[in-house]
Amino acid sequence: MTSTAYLAQLGIPFGGPPVILKDPAEEFQASPPAKAASAATSSKAPTEAKSEKADGAPDGRSFLEKWIEADLAKGGRCEKLKEKVLTRFPPEPNGYLHIGHAKSIMINFGLAYKYGGQCNLRFDDTNPDTEETEYVEAIQEDVAWVCQALNMEKMKKGGKPWKDEVLYASDYFQQMYDFAIDLIKHGKAYVDSQTPEEVQKNRGGGPNNLPGVDSKFRNRSVEENLKLFQEMQDGKHAEGSQLLRAKIDMQHPNMNMRDPPMYRIRFSSHHRSGDKWKVYPMYDFAHGNEDAIEGVTHSICTLEFENHRALYDWFLDNCSIIPSRPYQKEFARLEVQGAVTSKRKLLRLVKEGHVSGWDDPRLLTIRGIRRRGVRPQGLKCMADGVGVSDRNSTTPWDFVEECWREDLEPISKRRLAVLDPLEVEIVDYNKEELIEGITDLPEQSASSDPSCARTLSFSKSLFIDRGDYQENPPEGYFRLGAIGSE
Repeated sequence: MTSTAYLAQLGIPFGGPPVILKDPAEEFQASPPAKAASAATSSKAPTEAKSEKADGAPDGRSFLEKWIEADLAKGGRCEKLKEKVLTRFPPEPNGYLHIGHAKSIMINFGLAYKYGGQCNLRFDDTNPDTEETEYVEAIQEDVAWVCQALNMEKMKKGGKPWKDEVLYASDYFQQMYDFAIDLIKHGKAYVDSQTPEEVQKNRGGGPNNLPGVDSKFRNRSVEENLKLFQEMQDGKHAEGSQLLRAKIDMQHPNMNMRDPPMYRIRFSSHHRSGDKWKVYPMYDFAHGNEDAIEGVTHSICTLEFENHRALYDWFLDNCSIIPSRPYQKEFARLEVQGAVTSKRKLLRLVKEGHVSGWDDPRLLTIRGIRRRGVRPQGLKCMADGVGVSDRNSTTPWDFVEECWREDLEPISKRRLAVLDPLEVEIVDYNKEELIEGITDLPEQSASSDPSCARTLSFSKSLFIDRGDYQENPPEGYFRLGAIGSE
């Protein structure tokens, strides 16, 4: 298939204007265009998207703001522990950030800044197979660019929006390994030697949520589990042959609680730690531990992690050497009508040369959006308009563009240009005039704000578009032609 044909399948006219991507492999039920007053469409009305005062009037606070304010209030969790708000933005360095990440950046950095706290930028580099230094550097640049819209004092002084230095999950590999040892010693984790197929089969689930089946290795002794886990780290077992699992409940109605994996064997070289580690933590185990090590007070995730919160809490509550106790809450991520934001699909477009790169303006990566001419303030306008909810919804593309235009409208200069000029002389006009006080927008006033005004000159020589003139025009031609040809 040619590049042109492939782009056409994705909804991209080759050589045409920037458009949103549509993946033909997915059935997309496009929401009907919404009026400008409606930021998003949803099958369920958002709950707590706006708080209400005692008299029922909305007070403009999101449920996340209520949560943080309750913790900071007298007698609240943070007030008791004398803690300042600390959030985190934890991208995986396996691709470039996209429009959905922009909303998460605004929320995590924005809330921390609003309540006098800080936000960590932490790279979740626990998978050595997919991470690259290129992505690490690009993500830092994109986060700093987006955060310009928050008007943070530290950025005005030349600083970065995140707290202190950039953090990496790989910096905590030894501590997380020690947490795993602690759970094994207390009989709360075991090494499972089932095949991957057996592990999957015995989890149960399915349409009827069948109960899981205990592994025959579940009751190994603490000593045997410690020995096998050390052998996993020493590289004595093949990938996929051993798995460290939490010992919770194989009949639990929440699938995430059915003895979830904590560590798997990987012989890949890590982009920062090299070949030191042969075992790598799974995200569910690493997530809460990283928050606890850093002292995060409010771990704000998207809704796909709602069912994982019970596991997040279990790991923190069952490890005896955990340094602090963070708490997690979820919000609805940004879903834009017809937009492809899957890193896997975006990577395919880039790797196969269907687009010019991660910053192609046809992509809704942050870099692509930036090349369209959108400012960080436009992304903030969009995020504010969509709001913070705990129900998934789809935001119409028209609304996204409207927010970007709303930001650019008062600052964009208007200029007239002739792209294919043809010089014309007005033979019976010999004056030269200056037309002053021309403004870009009708509501602007040259007298009150001279900076928004400009001056145009007019004389006997002017330019018209070459397409507006013909030497021998056909009958009915209403533009310009040679004298006597009409």
